[in-house]
Amino acid sequence: MDDPSSTPSGRAPREVTVVLADDHLVVRAGMRLLLAQDPAFRIVAESATVPDTLEAVRRTRPRVLVLDLTMAGKSSLPMIPALLTASPGTRILVLTMQEDPAFAREALRTGAAGYLLKEAAAEELRAAAHQVAEGATYVQPVLGARLAVEMPGPADQESLTIREAEVLSLLALGHTNQEIARHLYVSVRTVETHRARIRDKLGKDSRAELIAAARERGLVA
Repeated sequence: MDDPSSTPSGRAPREVTVVLADDHLVVRAGMRLLLAQDPAFRIVAESATVPDTLEAVRRTRPRVLVLDLTMAGKSSLPMIPALLTASPGTRILVLTMQEDPAFAREALRTGAAGYLLKEAAAEELRAAAHQVAEGATYVQPVLGARLAVEMPGPADQESLTIREAEVLSLLALGHTNQEIARHLYVSVRTVETHRARIRDKLGKDSRAELIAAARERGLVA
């Protein structure tokens, strides 16, 4: 079995320094344990308030800041530009319970590199942290699907439903119809139906075309 902590070339990945910002000690402990399973990550600071987060980022200049959107009753969204000014090399991964796409859209607009819900699997947190650390953007597929549906696409293409956008994002990531069915708790026949509708609406069916369509809608990086 391949070592998930190594790069495709077999070299150990470069160290990714991380600051954890969340006002719940238990949540921070959980994130710390999850990230500790990957030796590439090193936690350099933790914070529970917006001012403390700004100070920690300014002091440690981490590669990744895992940021909750609400700490000690205050929104951290308006602070994102200041955090990036304090440490321009830091990539911000928002980890929150806020499922409203409006929050994701605003976080990305103000400079966040990723948006992930706290209900995400442990593997997804580590994958998202790696992706933003490498300079890419990561949006949880379900939220990305909702963003794509609510944002206007190219003028010559019909809008996708939320479910169709979810299927498109998973197809673009290389999942088979069977895997998508298990992921979305639907039948394979239902997935095939969604895929046929995506093909009819977008006129695309090959994996390269699906990846391009998903990127246009912000479903995958």
